[in-house]
Amino acid sequence: MDKTYKHIAFLVVPNATLLDITGPYEAFSLATQCLQSYTNKDKTTYKLHTLSIDRNKIVRTSSGLCLLCENSIKSLDYEINTLFIPGIPESLTDMVDAKTLSWIKRQSTKVRRICSVCTGAFILAEASVLENRNVATHWKLCNKLAESYPNLKVDNESIFIKDEHVYTSAGVSSGIDLALALIEEDYGRTLALEVARELVVYLKRPGNQAQFSVTLSHQDSDHKPIQNIKDWLPEHLKDRITVEQLAEQALMSPRNFARVFTRETGTTPAKYIEKLRMEAACRFLTETDLTLEFIAHECGLTGIDNMRRLFLRHLKITPSDYRQRFRTV
Repeated sequence: MDKTYKHIAFLVVPNATLLDITGPYEAFSLATQCLQSYTNKDKTTYKLHTLSIDRNKIVRTSSGLCLLCENSIKSLDYEINTLFIPGIPESLTDMVDAKTLSWIKRQSTKVRRICSVCTGAFILAEASVLENRNVATHWKLCNKLAESYPNLKVDNESIFIKDEHVYTSAGVSSGIDLALALIEEDYGRTLALEVARELVVYLKRPGNQAQFSVTLSHQDSDHKPIQNIKDWLPEHLKDRITVEQLAEQALMSPRNFARVFTRETGTTPAKYIEKLRMEAACRFLTETDLTLEFIAHECGLTGIDNMRRLFLRHLKITPSDYRQRFRTV
């Protein structure tokens, strides 16, 4: 095959999560269509492949839908540029045999990039590809991954992580975020943005963005006074908010309120409010043309300097750079 192609291969393991494969596959397919429309050439883009682990090319996915793979790992006639490993529900790595794990390990030393989606990180870990690396996986299984493979540095929040040529991503839809990041690496932001628009998705969530918004990360509380406070806060972010004020609304002492809030949400009132303000600022930056000064004021961040420190601490990027890279207007 012509080496001008970037060969993107998806390993279709039995019981794989369908969206782990079809999500990024569709992103790369759209990128190919866009590139060909620019150049009117066939051999300047991605070429996509699906690989089964044995000679049976029909593979049943976890949803029951079967995929007909183009080929198996036993007969390749091209060099893989990027290899995708999908997840399996509940990380059933025993469904991937030792020979397949050995093949993945060998490929990891040859390919330009090797990527996992969701619990595919467990397969890469079992194949000894992730040793001493920073990794991401589905939020439900972060602790299990860390306990099963103590030499990994598991990030509980990030959507995807790049560690040299190894990429790991979180829940199933994060495979699309990862594919968009790879398209941007290969061909620039303009193409990635066009693909994202075709997919009607947000371009592109930064890899270190949390898997959940703060309101989802810190679960709803059955304690009515605390839930009432959580419902009230988003509408009052630009106000000066103190624990004493919140405690008074909840009809508690400040000390008791802080203790109950932390118990119910898993974080302190101050940290919860800080994350709410940062998320609000992110929305303003990507969805409006409002000035940084106005955004900082509306989100209760007191000023640009404070907003900048907050972004650098949580997202490792300045507000201006965040807007430039991730805006959707």
